[in-house]
Amino acid sequence: MRALIVDDSRFVRGYLRGLLEEKGIECEEAADGQAAIDCIHGGKPFDLALVDWNMPVMNGLDMLKRLRAEGYSGVKVLMVTTEAENDCILRALDAGADEYLMKPFDNEALSEKLTMIGVVEA
Repeated sequence: MRALIVDDSRFVRGYLRGLLEEKGIECEEAADGQAAIDCIHGGKPFDLALVDWNMPVMNGLDMLKRLRAEGYSGVKVLMVTTEAENDCILRALDAGADEYLMKPFDNEALSEKLTMIGVVEA
């Protein structure tokens, strides 16, 4: 299992990496959506992407749309963001996100979402 953590906050990337590696998930990181697209194009496939919404260069929603438009339907996408409005959640889900996790979150909330999308077992 390989995950790509996409967030402009080094702290959030490190926090997510720690939680995911405890679950045996191999992680790579990207600081914006364009860097994430470059990672996806450039190496071994990813099973999961955890994507922030608000980032420089390319935001998470645009990254998600591009990912799906390029045919990466097998990558589970969990939006991990502070954007709490229903409109934002619906836009992300309509664009192809598998689930949505609100910041701040803890290990229990992350595990629940990963179980919901079938990445880890309960």
